[in-house]
Amino acid sequence: MTRKVTIPIGIGYGLTDIMGGGAFTVIGAWLLFYYTTFVGLSPIQAASIVGIARIVDAIVSLFMGSFTDHFYKNHFGKKFGRRRFFLLIGSPLMLVYALLWLNGMNYWFYLSVYLLFEIIAAMVLIPWETLPSEMTKDFNQRTKLSTCRMFLSAVGTFMATFIPGLLIGHFGENNAMAYLVNGLFFAVLFAVCVMVSYSVTWERALTPAMLADLDRIKSTDKKTLGQQLRRFGKLWAEYGSTLKIRAFRKHLAIYLLSFTAKDIFNTVFVFFCVYCLSVSSSFAAGLLSLSIIGLPVTLLAGLAIVKYGPSRLYICSYSIMLLCLASLYAVYVYHPQSKILLLYAIAVTYQIGRCLLEFTPWNVFPFIPDIDEMVTKKRREGLFAAVMTFSRKTTVAIATFFVGVILQEGGFITGSAVQSAHAISTIAMLLFIGTGGLLALALWVALTFRLNKRTHTILVQDVERLKNSGDKQQVDPRTRAIVEDLTGYRYDKVWPQTR
Repeated sequence: MTRKVTIPIGIGYGLTDIMGGGAFTVIGAWLLFYYTTFVGLSPIQAASIVGIARIVDAIVSLFMGSFTDHFYKNHFGKKFGRRRFFLLIGSPLMLVYALLWLNGMNYWFYLSVYLLFEIIAAMVLIPWETLPSEMTKDFNQRTKLSTCRMFLSAVGTFMATFIPGLLIGHFGENNAMAYLVNGLFFAVLFAVCVMVSYSVTWERALTPAMLADLDRIKSTDKKTLGQQLRRFGKLWAEYGSTLKIRAFRKHLAIYLLSFTAKDIFNTVFVFFCVYCLSVSSSFAAGLLSLSIIGLPVTLLAGLAIVKYGPSRLYICSYSIMLLCLASLYAVYVYHPQSKILLLYAIAVTYQIGRCLLEFTPWNVFPFIPDIDEMVTKKRREGLFAAVMTFSRKTTVAIATFFVGVILQEGGFITGSAVQSAHAISTIAMLLFIGTGGLLALALWVALTFRLNKRTHTILVQDVERLKNSGDKQQVDPRTRAIVEDLTGYRYDKVWPQTR
């Protein structure tokens, strides 16, 4: 009997993204500030904790999906599910999150705990993301699951900025207890959410082909070390081959530049508010909590991307955010009397741009494998997703470490309520030049990004024509130009003929 995806099931599945959206929002906005203000770590030490852990997480993420693909041959995979088993063990391990916010520990404690949490999060999120494909083949039911997920992710992001502000306001600006209570609250919440997702989801039954494949997998495991190394090298070569597709190179550049800009903004923003604008950290949390505006913006963006295409959404998003940065700079320089009101107006506008920034790349991504198919005749969605995830986690690690180095070299004094003029200007420089420079580069690439509904439709129609034994020589000039622009290959090099 086929089980139906209902709204309650969709909510239960999507609850895990309260952890996905919430945990790393708290970490991005508050961890460096907490470690440098209360724990006593230097900016470089604090940033290196995040950087090292994210690099390890990137490598784990690269292989976790493939690992769960074959976990059904394991006793626990057979009993609990090759994907859901990791939710079951991940739920109680979410409590590790609270240890990040203990005060008075040393550098190695914080590094070990954060490294452990990143691995646990990857272990949960990657198999969890495959569950819609496991639970149903129906397009509408999958859409129901993804919609619930996106909504609850936005809720998690809002809670991750709103609740810390309430706790800081209650305990006081200089009380580390606010951060520990916040960590305990979210650790328990994350554990409950992951367990609910485990309880309400399911996986498809093992197919006869998968059962028959068990013997072959056992024989594969007996390969020599040299054979395994060659297989590993071939896998990395396949990852590298994705970058030969021009549209993917541009898509990846836009994605990494814009998301890294957002990371720098999130990391520096609380420092900027406290030391450059002389407002409280709880007020900064209030400004960040305006991310709730993303819920209606997401719905509108879904309509706009169909009508106007991703390039225009990118241009709109980055233009809005650059305008907000310029406005923040004006507030920083001139300190107007209406500063509070202006900051709220800027924050609301910024969140609109940020929502479009986050929404667009992953809505463009499903079209990329169609372009690759024109070149390779293969469907390689998993490879492209792995490259995007690995690249993203690597760049956020580098960016966070870079912020820590610049803060320390700029004279930031750990634990001091008052910073030097040079340190303050360094914080401002990071926000305006770091964020603004990357956004400007992303905008420049977006202006040449021509993948949209029209060009994608033309490319897919030509793929179908060639699949039906169409003659490559009979392609019309417009289709040829679009295919060459999106793939980066001459038309005579695409759709290789079999001999």
